[in-house]
Amino acid sequence: MAATEAKLQNYYNISTLYPSEWPAEKDVSSDDDEDLPKTSTSNPVRRSKSRYSVLERSGSYRRTLPGAEKTRDGLENLVQKDESDPLGAFPSVVQVLRQRGLPVEDDTKMRNRFLLSSTTFSPALFLSQVHNDDSTDQLLRGLDFLSRSIEKKSASLKVLVESNFERFVRAKATIDNVYNEMREQGAAEPESPKRPHSRHTSKSASHGRSTSGPLSPNLGSNKPLPSDKKKNALVKESEYGVAGIKAPLLEVAVKAEEVWGPALGGRDKEETLKAILSSMERNRALFEIGASLQDAIKRKDHETIVEDYTRARKYADDARSMVESANYHRKPLADDQVHQIIVTARMWADVDGQIDSFKRDAWRTLTGMHFNKQQAMAEDKPEAYMELISIMLELGVEENPIWFWLLSRYDFLKNKIAATCERSKVEIEILRRHLGNGEKPTLSMLALHLRSVGSQGRSGDPGKMDSAKVLEFWEHVLGSMNTLLSTQGGVLGEVVEYWDTARSFIDGKAQKNLPIGIDGSSRQHHRLSTDGVRELEKGVIELINVIREHIFSFFSDPPIDDISLLFSPLPTTPLTPKTPMSAALTPLNDSRFRFDPNSAPPPSPSRGESWEKYAFWPPYSNALSGVHYLAKILVLIGAAASEMASLRLPERSETGMRMTELLKSLVGGVRERCVSAVCVAWDLDADKVKVLEDWTRSSERRDSTNLPSRFMALQNALLGNLQKILYVSDAMSKPGSTDVVVPPSAKLLQMVRSQFVTSLYKALSGMVENAEKGRVLVDDDWDDVADELTVPAQKAVEDSSLSGIDASNQSIRLLLTLSTLAHLSMDQIPNLISIFESTFSVALTDETTAIRDSLAKIDAHLFKSYTKPIADRLAATITTGIQSPNWAPTVSRGSDRSPSPYVYEVLLDLVIVHTEVSTTANPLTGRILKFLFEHISVCLINTFQSRQRYTLAHLMQATLDVEFLAQTLSTYTTEKAAEVQTEIYQVLDQRTDNEARVKLQNELPSLRLILKRLREGTRSQFACFRRPKRGTVVDGRPASRGISIVSRGRD
Repeated sequence: MAATEAKLQNYYNISTLYPSEWPAEKDVSSDDDEDLPKTSTSNPVRRSKSRYSVLERSGSYRRTLPGAEKTRDGLENLVQKDESDPLGAFPSVVQVLRQRGLPVEDDTKMRNRFLLSSTTFSPALFLSQVHNDDSTDQLLRGLDFLSRSIEKKSASLKVLVESNFERFVRAKATIDNVYNEMREQGAAEPESPKRPHSRHTSKSASHGRSTSGPLSPNLGSNKPLPSDKKKNALVKESEYGVAGIKAPLLEVAVKAEEVWGPALGGRDKEETLKAILSSMERNRALFEIGASLQDAIKRKDHETIVEDYTRARKYADDARSMVESANYHRKPLADDQVHQIIVTARMWADVDGQIDSFKRDAWRTLTGMHFNKQQAMAEDKPEAYMELISIMLELGVEENPIWFWLLSRYDFLKNKIAATCERSKVEIEILRRHLGNGEKPTLSMLALHLRSVGSQGRSGDPGKMDSAKVLEFWEHVLGSMNTLLSTQGGVLGEVVEYWDTARSFIDGKAQKNLPIGIDGSSRQHHRLSTDGVRELEKGVIELINVIREHIFSFFSDPPIDDISLLFSPLPTTPLTPKTPMSAALTPLNDSRFRFDPNSAPPPSPSRGESWEKYAFWPPYSNALSGVHYLAKILVLIGAAASEMASLRLPERSETGMRMTELLKSLVGGVRERCVSAVCVAWDLDADKVKVLEDWTRSSERRDSTNLPSRFMALQNALLGNLQKILYVSDAMSKPGSTDVVVPPSAKLLQMVRSQFVTSLYKALSGMVENAEKGRVLVDDDWDDVADELTVPAQKAVEDSSLSGIDASNQSIRLLLTLSTLAHLSMDQIPNLISIFESTFSVALTDETTAIRDSLAKIDAHLFKSYTKPIADRLAATITTGIQSPNWAPTVSRGSDRSPSPYVYEVLLDLVIVHTEVSTTANPLTGRILKFLFEHISVCLINTFQSRQRYTLAHLMQATLDVEFLAQTLSTYTTEKAAEVQTEIYQVLDQRTDNEARVKLQNELPSLRLILKRLREGTRSQFACFRRPKRGTVVDGRPASRGISIVSRGRD
C-alpha cells in the first residue's frame, strides 16, 4: 500500500494524495517557454545566455517523466523527487531516508546523492544509508535485480534503435550536409573529387563547432574576409555568420545607450523610489517606533517605552514567523516580504540597541537610587525604585533587579552609617577641644546659668542654661544622635524602612503589582531565594550592630585622638576614610570643621578635670545643661534600641535573643555613663550653688531671699531629668515597642541618692559661707566683668535702698540667712526630699534625720553668730553699770528714784536690734529679743551675785532697774526669764539685812508710783516692745514684779 501511494505521488508530482487545491505549477503550459511563471527571490541569480538561447527549447519529453523536478527558472530536469530502490528492496528511497532521520526533503543536494537518476549519485553513500543493515545475500539479490533492470532497459532501447535506424541515418546525413554547406560558403572549390558521405566524417565534423560571445571584441571582426559570401559562413573566423552585422549592432547599441540610457535609468530610479515610498507608507508605524522610543526614553515615559518595545517585538516576531513559515513550506519569499523583513530587522536592531542602553542607564540609576520614605500624602504614588524595577521586569532582564536594588541599598546604608559615625565623632571632638582650650567660665556666668531655671510654674530659658559654646556642643551631640538614631529621617529610619521593604519582597507583597515580563520571562525574579533571604537578614543585623557599637563606644570610650578625617584637603593616608556627600552631617563650608593639618586644634590640656574622660561631655559644662540634653539623648537611644529590637529578626543560633540582650546592655551602659558624668558635674555645681544668692528679697516671702526658690527649681530640674535618664520612660511611648530598658541598679540609685544628699549639705554650707563672709571671695570675679551677666547682682547691692537689704552688713546677711534657712527647714527641703522619694521610689529615712540635725546645727550656729556680739555688748553694759560707784545714789525722802543709765543703754540697744530684725526678717524678732531678754536676766543675776552686801538704796535701785526692764520687755518674757528674775530677788534678799527689808516694804508704794510714771512716760519711746493688741498675753509673766516683792517682803 505504501509503495502504491509513493508511486502515485511521484507520478503526479504531488505531496499528498488528498490535495486541497490545484498546484500552481500545473497551471502553466509547457508548450511555450515564454509562458513559464517568473519567480523572484530575495537574491535573483543572473545567468549569462548566448544569443541563440531563444532558439533553444526544453525537451518536451521531460514532461512524460513522472516525478520530474523543476529548477529555479521553472524548467524541469531528469532528476525525480523520489525513486524506487534500484536494488528492489524498498518502494521509496526518500521514505527510507526520512525514517533514518536525514533531512532529504529540505536538502536537495543530499537527496540527489541517493537518487540513481542524478549525476551526483553516490553508490557508497547510498549503500551505507539505505542498505546499512542488509546482509550479503540481500545485497546479492539486489545486484541480480539491478542487472535484470539494466538488461530490460537495454533491450527496449535496442529495439527502438533497430526499428528506427534508417530514419536516424537519413536525419543525420541531412544535418551534416546542411552544416557543411553553411560552413564552406564562400570557400574555393576543392580540386579533388568529393568523398562519399561517411558517417564518421559527419560525426567528427559535428564536434568541430564552437560558440563564442556575441559582442566579443577579441574575435577578429576587423580582419578582412576573402569574399562577402564568406562573411556568412559558419566558421570561427566569421564568428559563425554574424561578423557582418557585429559592427552595426555595436554602433546601434552605443547610440541607444546614449539616447535611451538616461530615460531608462530615471525610470528605474522612479520605480525604485515609488517602491520605497510605497513600502514606507505601508510600514509607517514600523519606521516611527525608533524615534518614538528615543523620545520616550528622554522623557522617562516608562509606559510609552513598554508600548513601543512591545510593538517592535511584535513586528520582529511577525517577520521571524514569516521566514520560518517560508522555510517550512519551502516557498520563496516575495519581494515585498523580503523588503519588510529587512526593514523590520533594521528597526529591531535600532530598538534593541536603545533598550540595551536604557537598561544600562536603569541599572546605574537603580544603584544610586536611595531616599527616605515619602510623606503620607505621596504614599499612593509608587516609589521611583519600584518604577525602575517594574520597567526592567517588563522589558526583561537576566539579573534580578529586586535583589540588585536590595544589595545596592545595603551597601549604601553600610557606607553611610560608617561615614556618619566617624564624622560625628571627629566633629564632636573638635568642638570639645575648642572648649577645653578656652577660658573657664566665671562665677558670675555660672550664677546666670543656674538662675535660668524656671520656678513657681514658670518655664525657664533653655538658651541660658550654659554658655553658648557649651550649648552648641550639646546641640551638635543631640543632632548627631538624631541624625543617626531618629526613625523619622535618620539613618536608623532608613534601616528600618529598608528591612520593611525587604520583608515585603520576601513575603511577596511588594511583587503583587509588578509585571511578569514578556511571555512570563520575569516571573522567576518575583521570588527571592532562601540564601538571598538569609543574606538580607544577616545584612540588617550587621547594620544594627554597627550602629549599636558606635553608640556604646562613643559614650564608654575616652575622647579620640585622630581627627584627620576633616583635614582640608584630605591627606592621602589609608587611615582616613572617604566620606560620601550623602553621609555628611554638616556643610563642608562650615569653618568650625575645616582646617589644615598644621592648624588642627590641639588636644585639650590634661588638668585632672572630671570631664576629661568623657567624650560626650563638654568641658566646663554644668549639670543643668547636661541633664537637660542627656535626658533627650537617652530617650532617643532608648527609642532607637526599642525600634531595633522590634524588627523581629529571625532567631537563628540565638541571634535574635542575643541582639535583644545587646540592646539592653547598650541602654544600661550609656545610662550608667551619663549618670556618672551628671553626678560629677552636680557635685561641682553644688560647691558653687552659693552664687544663687544675690541678696534680693523674694516676691513671695519678703523675709527671705530668692535662694530657696532658685535652689528648689535647680534641684527639681536636676531630679526630673535624672529620672528620665534613669528610667527612660519616654522611650516606651510607642505602642508595641520592645522593652529594652532594664530598671536602674541599686548602685546607680545609691550614686544619685548620695549625690542628692551631698548637694544639700554643700548648699547649706554655701549659705553659711555667704552669710558669714559675704561676697569677699567672689568680689573680684564679679566686679571684673561689667557685662549683662553681672549687672543684676551688682544692682542688688547698689540699689539696696530699693530692696531694703544692705548685703554688705553681716548682721543683715545673718538675719536673712536665718530666715531663709527656717523657710528651707519647714517647707523646701522636706518637699524636696518627698519629691526625690517619689521620683526614684526610695525612702530617705536616715538621710532626712541627718539633714534635719544638720539644719538645726547650722541654725544654731548662725543664730549664735548674730546674737553673740549683741549679747556680749549688753553684758558689758550691765556689768559696767551695776559695778559703777554711782549706781545706787542715796536720795532724800520724797524724791523720785530713776532707773540706772545702763538700763536705758540696754533698752536702746534692744530698740536698735528690734528695728534691724523687724525690718530684715520680722519672724525672727520675737525669737531674738526673747533670747536677749533671757541673756539680760542672766547678766543681771550674775552681776548682782558679784556684790556681798546690799543697802536699802541698793535694793531700791536694783528693784527699780529689774522691774523697769521686765515691764518694758514684758512682751518677750519667757519662762526662763521669769525664773531668773525670781532668782534675782532671792540673791538680793540673801545679801541684805532685816532692817533694809522692812524699809524696803515702806518704799514699795513709791516704787510702784515711779514705775507707773516711767511706764507712761516711756510709752512712745519703747512702743516697739509692746505687744500687738490681739487679746493675748505671755504665759508665765506676772502682772507686776513689785507685787511679788511686796508679797515676799510681807512674808
